[in-house]
Amino acid sequence: MSEEKRIICVSCPLGCALTVTCDGNAVRRVEGNTCPRGRSYAETEVRNPRRVFASTVRVRGGRLPVCPVRSQKPAPRDRLFDIARAVAALEVDAPIAIGQVLLPNVCGTDVDIVASRNLAAE
Repeated sequence: MSEEKRIICVSCPLGCALTVTCDGNAVRRVEGNTCPRGRSYAETEVRNPRRVFASTVRVRGGRLPVCPVRSQKPAPRDRLFDIARAVAALEVDAPIAIGQVLLPNVCGTDVDIVASRNLAAE
């Protein structure tokens, strides 16, 4: 039995409203995309949705008490709450460099949590 899902494509700035017809994890039809990336995005969103994770971590001895972090690449959507718990439990020492890996392979997802800014020590 076919199911229709409506999603907004975020592959480019256009933000196309897509209608995806699928049978389970098999994408049968994608409508509404104005570029080829829309179909690819729809297939990924149906089969294995992923999101970039962003948060803050506590910092010991830094000029600021927290440092912004993000996932180095999109993480599986169904693991975001596990990742949030792992990041909330993390406390790192200053100084911190932008792009520094603060939590490698978070929750076994093959995704690293990296610093989003430089943070000097006090």
